[in-house]
Amino acid sequence: MGNLLKVLTCTELEQGPNFFLDFENAQPTEGERKVWNQLNSVLQDSESILTGLQGYKGAGQEIRDAIQNPNDMSLQERAWNSVCPLVIKLKTFYSFSLRLEEALKSLLKSLTCPPLTPTQHLEREQALAKQFAEILHFTLRFDELKMRIPAIQNDFSYYRRTISRNRINNMNLDIENEVNNEMANRMSLFYAEATPMLKTLSTATTNFVSENKTLPLENTTDCLSTMASVCKVMLETPEYSSRFSSKDTLLFCMRVMVGVIILYDHVHPNGAFTKSSKIDMKGCIKVLKDQPVDNVEGLLNALKFTTKHLNDESTPKNIQSMLQ
Repeated sequence: MGNLLKVLTCTELEQGPNFFLDFENAQPTEGERKVWNQLNSVLQDSESILTGLQGYKGAGQEIRDAIQNPNDMSLQERAWNSVCPLVIKLKTFYSFSLRLEEALKSLLKSLTCPPLTPTQHLEREQALAKQFAEILHFTLRFDELKMRIPAIQNDFSYYRRTISRNRINNMNLDIENEVNNEMANRMSLFYAEATPMLKTLSTATTNFVSENKTLPLENTTDCLSTMASVCKVMLETPEYSSRFSSKDTLLFCMRVMVGVIILYDHVHPNGAFTKSSKIDMKGCIKVLKDQPVDNVEGLLNALKFTTKHLNDESTPKNIQSMLQ
């Protein structure tokens, strides 16, 4: 199996095999190369997206000055000139989410198509499994950063109010060539989400299932539940976690585990938290809670606030209480 080693077969929860997957070193085979290249062209831009988001300063002071002095045209112009480049940057982030959505659909198609089972796909297509993990890792990092930057929505709201007012006054609005009204509406919906990238991936996964009606739903959910098991085993077993050369890979595993749980919960009719779930939710939550609080607070919040079925009556009370 190369870098993918079977370490456990668990029947207690009717779960499939759990694996150790070398997230650091898996390389594409010839059979994976075409899809891998397609995804790599997207993923190679992910770090620059995160860097851009980390460096987002906002135009809060300029906007406040303009609002407090509505008759001072120099302050109005200063605020507008500060906001427009930020809106272009926000469009870049949004456009990347669309690329990521299409990339995920291609990846899911490769990892779930017959005649191989999802487990066999993960065994034989380790580099694609690694790319799936990288998509989820990026997504959680992006959303964690976005939640700490309220300036994004403030800036975009000011932009939309101002452009509407300027349009009424027949002012020249070159920026509409970049962000027209339709684009602004879509961006507004995107940034209104607490976790916009996770929402994008959840929608993409749900759409993938609905668009591929001949593909059994279990192919997709089993892929997600197996990935959750992979990460759980690696995190809770020192023998395997010690194989990684970087401690950052452990946080990588945590983000991936949480990401696939959220996707599973959105796609599976009964969600991830029921007793019949193929994901050991108690074990996954325990693994997270055994980590330093600073590393997992955002991930636990993601489980609390972005899953669909946590508060369903069918969710065991002990699992709900673990996430309180």
